[in-house]
Amino acid sequence: MEPTDRPLRVLALCGSLRSASINAALLRAAARLATPQADVEVPGWLGRLPLFDPDLEADLPLPVQALHLGVANADAILIASPEYAHGVSGTIKNALDWLVSFEPFIHKPVAIINASPRAHHADDALREILRTMSAGLVGERSFAVELLGAQLDEDAMVASSSVAAVVAEAIAALRAEIARQVDGGIPVFPLR
Repeated sequence: MEPTDRPLRVLALCGSLRSASINAALLRAAARLATPQADVEVPGWLGRLPLFDPDLEADLPLPVQALHLGVANADAILIASPEYAHGVSGTIKNALDWLVSFEPFIHKPVAIINASPRAHHADDALREILRTMSAGLVGERSFAVELLGAQLDEDAMVASSSVAAVVAEAIAALRAEIARQVDGGIPVFPLR
């Protein structure tokens, strides 16, 4: 069954390791809001990835194996990351470094969702990295949500019609990118 005919399997990667991260809460809210159109997995192991070291590629550490398996089994990727010093967080950059030579990431549909529309420097930097890695990047900019006060809570995000609309837009864009790739004969992972 094609990914366009079933719920999308989406791997959600958060660029923040803080337990109270707004971006992590946004991804968890997205997972709740995306059903039944998508099954969104928000893994808790991203912080266990070792710093990228090409010498480890011959015998990948278990957290890197988990990242590779998650990416290979996903139809698409959803990324939420804060802006640090006008750039991407070290957490998301490290995760992406581990995917640079990982073939199933090539052309993988990727959407960036952001809890702060003002984080345009990080968005530009992340989009440049993803383009360089040949990701199937969707949207002209990140799918941004303006979160204020009480909306910073996951349950409040789930109850917010604006957050629901942004999540629906991101999932629809990922599905459209998959359909475009299938129509264009681009191999789509996972190949089943």
